[in-house]
Amino acid sequence: QVQLQESGPGLVKPSQTLSLTCSVSGGSITTNYYYWSWIRQPPGKGLEWMGALAENGFTYYSPSLRSRTSISRDTSKNRFTLQLSSMTPEDTAVYYCARAQSFPNYCSGYRCREPSKTDFDSWGQGTQVTVSA
Repeated sequence: QVQLQESGPGLVKPSQTLSLTCSVSGGSITTNYYYWSWIRQPPGKGLEWMGALAENGFTYYSPSLRSRTSISRDTSKNRFTLQLSSMTPEDTAVYYCARAQSFPNYCSGYRCREPSKTDFDSWGQGTQVTVSA
């Protein structure tokens, strides 16, 4: 059974860049037909899909976050990383990594819908990130 674990700083100052890592065990991030996503949930709000990594290394981003987001991978360590630049207090959220067996088709143009938890077959436990001076 695949397991995902997020790691990174719990507190980030405004304007800094957040870097979170999702370590994967029990399955390879290069396995065909899986997509590895980053999702966040601000306090009192729903889930927001941020971006995803395909097994071939291709990346996909939410249009609203594309200019600030980068997802990369380290196949030798079976993990992938989210970088989110120019952090503001509005980026305060619980950040999750998750795996899905279908393409993350949440956005049409600049409009994105909230993902469902059941769209993903495996989730990390989530990590709280607070943006504050």
